[in-house]
Amino acid sequence: MEYLSPVLVRYALAFAGLLAALTPAAADEPLGLSAAVSAAVARSRSLDASADVARSAREMAVAAGQRPDPVLRLSLDNLPVDGPDRFSVTRDFMTMRSIGLIQTLPNSDKRRARAERFEREADAAMSERIQRLAALQTEVAQAWLERRMQEQRFDVLQAQIAEARVLVQTTEATLRGGRGSIADTLDAREALAQLEQGLIGALAERANARLTLARLTGWPPGQPLADPPPMRLRSTPIGSPDRLPDINTLHAREAVARAEAEVARQELKPDWSAEVMFSQRGSPFSNMVSIGVSVPLQWDQPQRQQRELAARLARVNELEAEREELTRERLLQVQRWQQAWQAGLDRLAFLDAQRRPLAAQRVDAALAAYRGGRGDLGSVLQARRDVLNLSLERLALERETAGLWAQLDYLVPDTTAGVTP
Repeated sequence: MEYLSPVLVRYALAFAGLLAALTPAAADEPLGLSAAVSAAVARSRSLDASADVARSAREMAVAAGQRPDPVLRLSLDNLPVDGPDRFSVTRDFMTMRSIGLIQTLPNSDKRRARAERFEREADAAMSERIQRLAALQTEVAQAWLERRMQEQRFDVLQAQIAEARVLVQTTEATLRGGRGSIADTLDAREALAQLEQGLIGALAERANARLTLARLTGWPPGQPLADPPPMRLRSTPIGSPDRLPDINTLHAREAVARAEAEVARQELKPDWSAEVMFSQRGSPFSNMVSIGVSVPLQWDQPQRQQRELAARLARVNELEAEREELTRERLLQVQRWQQAWQAGLDRLAFLDAQRRPLAAQRVDAALAAYRGGRGDLGSVLQARRDVLNLSLERLALERETAGLWAQLDYLVPDTTAGVTP
């Protein structure tokens, strides 16, 4: 804070108070990128929800593979309602008190198809969980990198302000000594004011980046960050496209659709029902046992069962076409990310090797000319602005390149971070 103006100090204190109110004081341990990813995964409730969906589907698979519950039937048959035997349950030989049991008997293939459908639902839920895991890990990595870039930007501006203050003091001292000009002093003060104004925005953006990362990880917003990891990929992003979580999820959804089509195909075979009934009559008469079989008459099968099967098969074709199209798009997208990431690394290396030394030399040359009376202050200020712009350009380029690395590195999620699917 030693280089901040009173206005900036007030902004800094306000943001510090806000962060302190939201979370406890930060610990000394730096927060690394992998630790941030693990913390976010461990506290994610959406991943738990996906696991619960899968568990629910597997429970339903067990239930769907069973026969339907039998039906208990109690009846009073052929009760007379007029004449001398009206409402008597024993005098008329046709009056019976009956108890029956009815059992629907779907064939084993149909029950297996129904259970398989829910098993595939469970697999689809776990595939979606992997997809959510990859998206969450990518989001956290991007948030960590964004916060690091914003803090670096804040530090760069602070360093520039420190140099600008020295330059203002120098021009004021020169003016008091009768060698400088008011215009040079005003130019130096204007350059300092512009930097301080930029620092106000950088302070707000840094605070927002801290809050975003804190929301995802649960760590305090003011937690210091560890050094960034090397931008090396854990594995080759493209081996088999089916390793990509979103492609794998579509495969799982396609399997669900195929299982539903098989259920519809099995529905072409009607379920038979068997019934056994015991009927008790009055004491002068014999008791009776009845046995029956019921078969649904699918008299309009082409307009009902077959159309449902056709609809299910059409859904399978739809998902297959969608998966093939997405696979082509994703492969192209990943290849573009790889090219852009490699180009970003090359651009960073070129900027460090060529442009940064040139910018520093321009500042040194402009200062030497100004001190020797051969140049004006405007050239010095412009050279300093160029150095600042180059530093900010490098930060933006590094953030873009690191973001591409995060996209590639977490295409297939790290299942050792926080949870194991």
